[in-house]
Amino acid sequence: MPTLGDVTAVLEQFAPTALAEDWDNVGLLVGDPQWPARRVMTCLTITQSSVSEAVRGEADLIVAHHPLPFHPLKSITPATTAGRMLLELISAKVGVYSPHTAFDSAPAGINQHLAIGLNLQQIEPLVPATGTVEADIGAGRMGLVGGDSTLIELVERVKGFLGIDSVKVVGTDDQPITRVAIACGSGGSFLSTAIDQRCDCLVTGETTFHTCLEAEARGVGLVLPGHFASERFALLSLADYLQEQISGIEVWASRDESDPLRTV
Repeated sequence: MPTLGDVTAVLEQFAPTALAEDWDNVGLLVGDPQWPARRVMTCLTITQSSVSEAVRGEADLIVAHHPLPFHPLKSITPATTAGRMLLELISAKVGVYSPHTAFDSAPAGINQHLAIGLNLQQIEPLVPATGTVEADIGAGRMGLVGGDSTLIELVERVKGFLGIDSVKVVGTDDQPITRVAIACGSGGSFLSTAIDQRCDCLVTGETTFHTCLEAEARGVGLVLPGHFASERFALLSLADYLQEQISGIEVWASRDESDPLRTV
């Protein structure tokens, strides 16, 4: 019977925790590596909805992109949302693993997957990792759109790949786009790097108002599909990957998870 340790070993090989940012909290965060892992659920974020689904579905492990806990906790009690969810998971003997920024930067991670999904060419890390000889490891991605393209055409690629109806955009529809930077989630901090790398546009989930103003002032486009949409798709493929790699296990992507933001 597979164990939590077996699953974490596969995840470590797929997205080594050494790739995570220094500020991050990744790896096995809740549970014992010796616990059985017959059923595994992937999700973007642990919420009360996904906790209830995992417990109801008798999951042994949640692989959540965003860590829980993320910040150090002084107590674990029902008085806080994080404490209440952790108590429920521990009581049901459900482990928690988070790959987070290691998954973002991995050779087959979220940013790479997004760049491929947008049909970019000559894809490479936006910020190559130091201390490694592997050229495909690093934060973010950048690539060429291929031929003549405009910002609105890139927007349509983003909406088509992510299966969404709308995005937020900085820039004009007919703005020429040749080189595109990719940073899933909250990637506005990569704007200056994208500019240094001569990118015409940054595709990221969300960013601040002032980053939007800076992009506009510098003549760089921004395409913002939302934090959820920019990352959730990869948790579906991660569930398929784990199912293929580990025998004797059932893996599913959360069916109850949803974007907390809606357009009205």
